[in-house]
Amino acid sequence: MKAAMLSESGLIIGEAPKPEIKPNEILVRVRAAALNRADLLMSDGRMHGKLGGAGAIAGLEWAGEVAEIGSDAAEFKPGERVMCSGAGGYAEYAATDWGRASPVPSADMSFEHAATLPIALQTMHDALVGNGRLRAGETVLIQGASSGVGLMGLQIAKYLGAKIVIGTSRDAGRRARLKDFGADMAVDPGDPAWPDAVAEATGGVDLIVDQVSGGVANDNMKAARVLGRIVNVGRLGGFSGDFDYDLHALKRIQYIGVTFRTRSIEEVREINRNMRADLWPAVQDGTLHLPLDRVFPLAEAAAAQDHMRANAYLGKIVLTV
Repeated sequence: MKAAMLSESGLIIGEAPKPEIKPNEILVRVRAAALNRADLLMSDGRMHGKLGGAGAIAGLEWAGEVAEIGSDAAEFKPGERVMCSGAGGYAEYAATDWGRASPVPSADMSFEHAATLPIALQTMHDALVGNGRLRAGETVLIQGASSGVGLMGLQIAKYLGAKIVIGTSRDAGRRARLKDFGADMAVDPGDPAWPDAVAEATGGVDLIVDQVSGGVANDNMKAARVLGRIVNVGRLGGFSGDFDYDLHALKRIQYIGVTFRTRSIEEVREINRNMRADLWPAVQDGTLHLPLDRVFPLAEAAAAQDHMRANAYLGKIVLTV
């Protein structure tokens, strides 16, 4: 099968064996695969670990039709349209645990749009509800809100009853678009005064979901209320940075780190199950959705990643297979 694989020089297109599924897995004929920032970290050699190194097939989410089912994957049947998270999605076929798959939400949803949803829904529901313990009437700030996952976070927070939803983006044009996805306020994290503006507008943010890390940790704590929660889901701004331990202690902030890389299959199944329990009607009727920025063929996967690196997009970049 055709696949986009990691190499020392970036992504290459080549032939790879079709995955052989385990009893708990389904094999999917991939029709579309969405790009994520973590894909760039993998391609650049900065996040291998559990996801594999050179020779591994890239891609963390995709949509297509079930081609085969394992003996323990009874929820799905061959031919069913599904959207999945896992590994190896930049290929003609990809395998994943049945618990990481969901049916395509509606009959008229394209594979391209379906491929944009799994990681954003799972990541942000887990961050906001599972770890962030969001309650209706609270205030929420999403760092890195113009990414696909960030846009979904804004929408989920608003859907679940957040009183004030705030998003950050360094790009003025993208900040202006955040209101279309549920943001009541948009701020530039490059402006030194943003934490004071946010604290004044909210009295201190109850819950911050941080996709940036690096240099924003202290500003996040300045914007947070006493006993606020910060959930660290991404390190797009760097894996390390200055951290004001005294401010952290003074505000008694709960700082929670999350990643899917060290979760068990059972934990990920539970995340997907909980997301669907809370959000599925809003996914099916289109209340929770993501815009397509640009669509590339699989053969141009490296160009699609370059488009993501240029950081001039809003929403999701998708490969068709």
